[in-house]
Amino acid sequence: MDLLQYTFFQNALLGSLFASIACGIIGTYIVTRRLVFISGGITHASFGGIGLGLYTGISPILSAAIFSVFSAFGVEWLSKRKDMREDSAIAVFWTLGMALGIMFSFLSPGFAPDLSAYLFGNILTITKTDILLLALLSGALALFFTLFLHPIISIAFDREFSRSQGIPVVVFEYILMMFIALTIVLSLRMVGIVLAISLLTIPQMTANLFTFKFKRIIWLSILIGYIGCLGGLFISYSLNVPSGASIIFFSIIIYAICKVGKTIFINLRKQ
Repeated sequence: MDLLQYTFFQNALLGSLFASIACGIIGTYIVTRRLVFISGGITHASFGGIGLGLYTGISPILSAAIFSVFSAFGVEWLSKRKDMREDSAIAVFWTLGMALGIMFSFLSPGFAPDLSAYLFGNILTITKTDILLLALLSGALALFFTLFLHPIISIAFDREFSRSQGIPVVVFEYILMMFIALTIVLSLRMVGIVLAISLLTIPQMTANLFTFKFKRIIWLSILIGYIGCLGGLFISYSLNVPSGASIIFFSIIIYAICKVGKTIFINLRKQ
């Protein structure tokens, strides 16, 4: 409990809370719509924005956000074309982002930048600005999903039926892709590029063990995600290992326990 006296740990707790809210909301849409591979492509494409930010001297997170949003729009646009397969469109931006990120980071003036914080995350270095941005994103997501929950659910399960009902499917898809990109970028401080997609999928997979209702999955995902962050933080601090890896490791432990527990419970009920 002595850890709570430190400002950096208080920031980490707040950052984890808002990140869990944002990832819990948009991650439920990702898993339901089966956009995990697309989200992985956007995650790795963000590295191009980080490299560009290091090269030009602007904030790497800002440049990564802009680069990721345009990459998300590019993937969405290319994947809808008849002459381009979706996985090919993802591969284009995935590899382009990684290539540009490596090139620009090596071309950046001065000493070679330390990229480990962006690749693997370090939530203990999270700043007040990062917390404010995560809070604003969480609020925007909560408001958007509250206002448009029914069309979002309809699009997530059957976009063709949604289009026949007069829902502006394309507009919603682009807005949601923008939210996915921003959530990924603002989560990089926590878990890094390598593991960011896990924060958007593992809590939802765990929640899906107990319910199939969209709204309940969101609430459970937020709770499970925050518990995973808290456990990962203490593991990170105790063992002096990267916070991103420890958060995802603890989240997978939670999933494994829940999966085994549910299986045992079902078998006992059958007897």
